[in-house]
Amino acid sequence: MSQLDAIDLASEDQLQIIFKHSTRCNISADTYDELETADTEAYYLDLLRYRDISDEIAQRYGVLHKSPQVLVISKGVCIFNESHWRIRASVLQAHLQNA
Repeated sequence: MSQLDAIDLASEDQLQIIFKHSTRCNISADTYDELETADTEAYYLDLLRYRDISDEIAQRYGVLHKSPQVLVISKGVCIFNESHWRIRASVLQAHLQNA
């Protein structure tokens, strides 16, 4: 949970990305591979091991829990999120460049 505080703090200066990933889901595996092609760093959350942190993310950033899901955090606020097949490296990179 303290890492979420670190993400918020780091997001004051630079956008932070969180990827919520289920290790048992084919869609999540595909989107994981898709995000690996993006030229960006992200925090990866294993939902099966850390569901309590996923719940905290949903509450903290006001974003309904989905899996898989990518969130972009700026100044402690989620400014972009997407889930399932709509997660695309190109869309994420474009959003990051325009933020």
